[in-house]
Amino acid sequence: MNQPEDSAGRTHMGEVPQTITETVELGDFAEQLSKVAIFADLTPEDLCGLSRAELLHIPVDGAILDPTDPVLAYFIVLEGEVSADRVEKDGSVFRLGVAKAGESFGEVLLLAGKPPTVRVFATSPSILLRFSEADFWNMMSCQPSIRKVVLSHMAQRMQAYQAEAAHREKLVSLGTLAAGLMHELHNPGSAAKRAASQLRANLLRLQELSFRFCDRKTTPEQVSCMRDLQAEAISHAHVTAMSSLEQSDAEEAMAEWLESAGVENAYKIAPSLVGIGLNPKALECTREAFANDGLSDPLNWLESLVSSVSLVDSIEDSVTRVSDLVMAVKKFAYDDRCTLRSVDVHDSIQSTLTMLGHKLRLKQVSVTKHFDASPASIQTSGVALSQVWTNLVDNAIDASPDGAQIEVRTWLEPKTLSTTALAEDHLCISITDHGIGIPAESLERIFEPFYTTKPVGKGTGLGLEIVHRIVTQSFGGKIVVDSQPGRTEFIVSLPRQETGVTC
Repeated sequence: MNQPEDSAGRTHMGEVPQTITETVELGDFAEQLSKVAIFADLTPEDLCGLSRAELLHIPVDGAILDPTDPVLAYFIVLEGEVSADRVEKDGSVFRLGVAKAGESFGEVLLLAGKPPTVRVFATSPSILLRFSEADFWNMMSCQPSIRKVVLSHMAQRMQAYQAEAAHREKLVSLGTLAAGLMHELHNPGSAAKRAASQLRANLLRLQELSFRFCDRKTTPEQVSCMRDLQAEAISHAHVTAMSSLEQSDAEEAMAEWLESAGVENAYKIAPSLVGIGLNPKALECTREAFANDGLSDPLNWLESLVSSVSLVDSIEDSVTRVSDLVMAVKKFAYDDRCTLRSVDVHDSIQSTLTMLGHKLRLKQVSVTKHFDASPASIQTSGVALSQVWTNLVDNAIDASPDGAQIEVRTWLEPKTLSTTALAEDHLCISITDHGIGIPAESLERIFEPFYTTKPVGKGTGLGLEIVHRIVTQSFGGKIVVDSQPGRTEFIVSLPRQETGVTC
């Protein structure tokens, strides 16, 4: 026998309030039922002999439906208020909805034939009518007006649920993107900071060399020669990226010429001069204008200027990368349209290698480039391609032992006879490291968000998920990985023409 309740819904003797259930005649609640949409203008005689229901007295926080109790029923709230909460995988609780006096619920689960996946409970002392599953279907079969109201309620709730689900999915994606954004901002932010620090030291060196150069008596020919070289150094806007072999040969030839001309730090300054497209022939005017013993300061001054311009470019590129990342988040959130443009993949890769140069030097890891794709451009509206190279190269550096080598290859993969007439050529990019490799059991999960093979605290598990999403969704390409002990290769394949995907 149930304990009697007081007005606050508490039982005597200090016991925890319990739900009280009793069977009642529907005729006793005719006035209250008339205010419920499903029973409006109906009498108990219109319910095909259904005359009884269960009356529930629910205390605050009392359970009405629970995933642990798979009983299905149809409920009408007579007094009070009830809420439905869903517990997410991360432990967070999401409020699905609230039902007040005169409202009904439960038809979605009954019509779908699924057990409850949410917890429904009273947020205030409540009184409900509960109809069994058999009684619900009896009402649905015998009374068209009930069917109309129930189906209308279900359609509205399903529509609201789908809208909520879509919104929540976008919030989850934005959350993942925000976490990835923090991961991505680290590299350009660090690169800009380092470049600014190096630029400060460079400017001091440039000032010192300028004073030393000005202390000397210069001829008009010397001033004209240096002015021309300065203009070329400052105005260089684009230098075609070279393969590793071509770049090595050019730097070696420049260093030998500088050394033969008696220039101090010949092998140190040669890469910077080659980096802006200069060659020994372009520097012949300096040998003609300056005596050999006076050529060192002007060319070291020129290298300092070139290096400073390069550092400014690096800072600008880093800030642009940050801006692109912010715009990518805005694009994702507001569904902005992208514009079709041409992207030079070789330049994109070279920019990434420049930004990660400090990390390569720190581990003494060398990069061998085989840029065999010609042309190396793609027509696309996709964005954030540099993020792909940043993550793949950064991972390759982390996986490589000190003094190892990373290979970057590009090539064109033409469409074959087996492909459709609409298929386009693909530009393929391979990035290979010679670390310990990826365990076989991890390969299938390598692109899953938050999955990482790095030690705790060393990786977020977001880098490769970001790479996969950008390559497949933004560029309509594909990415595969092949790994074994001592060699891991990621191959990215990008269509050279826009394939209709949106970024």
